[in-house]
Amino acid sequence: MKNVCVITGGGSGMGLAAAKCMPKDKVILVTGRTLSKLEGAVAELQALGYEAYAKTCDTSKREQVRELAEYAASLGEIKNVINSAGLSPAMADPEKLVRVNALGTVYVNEEFSKLMKAGSVIVDISSNSAYILPGFLASTKTFALADVDEDKFVKKMLSLPSKLKGYKASGLAYGLSKKFVIWYAAKSAYDLGEKGIRVCSLSPGLIATDMGALEAEEGGSLLKTTAEKRMGKPEELGFAIATVADERNGYLAGVDVLVDGGSVVGKKFIKEK
Repeated sequence: MKNVCVITGGGSGMGLAAAKCMPKDKVILVTGRTLSKLEGAVAELQALGYEAYAKTCDTSKREQVRELAEYAASLGEIKNVINSAGLSPAMADPEKLVRVNALGTVYVNEEFSKLMKAGSVIVDISSNSAYILPGFLASTKTFALADVDEDKFVKKMLSLPSKLKGYKASGLAYGLSKKFVIWYAAKSAYDLGEKGIRVCSLSPGLIATDMGALEAEEGGSLLKTTAEKRMGKPEELGFAIATVADERNGYLAGVDVLVDGGSVVGKKFIKEK
């Protein structure tokens, strides 16, 4: 049976770059909301020698995620799931950010893990914004509601952003949603560890993608604290994601891998200077 690697948000940017770094013997399934973009990604992957497929999916819809998981299982054994689908503050209102970034992570981890076997991997993509957000704003009691009461979870997650307007409201919702991704990936690692499914998260900094360009003005201050004072390249993040998602990296679980050019750490050194 062939091994399958599923990449949500795989039509472009980091997701597609990660696909190009996966072993050639993997079947690659890229998914997203825009079929034309996915078809272009499949053409690129096939030209590189991959067996690749596309399927549209809105990860904020559990039923669509379930259908995606079942389709992936029809292609072979699901070995790697890279959940890079997500929206940035410039792309959506606070509620949409919470539903896609946070609940989308719940749906992907839950629905795919039902069909995955021991030795498989889930990597949830967060953001270094999760580190910038003050810890006291993120309530694990609120996060825990995601599994038991989605409506209450969304309402609680939006209680703070609702006090702000415009980009600041979306920015806070984004940071909270990405803080949740790190928490939920760690929770999933312990929930699924007994099945032999490894789970962790990875947090990129500002990356030179279309999404990154939308955030360059508001997020540009993050570049000042990177070691090299630049955005990350999609291929750099793609390699990092593919490495973390590789099943041979079997003892990396329950943690977040920060890949942001030193931006978060740099804040400390700049303050000290």
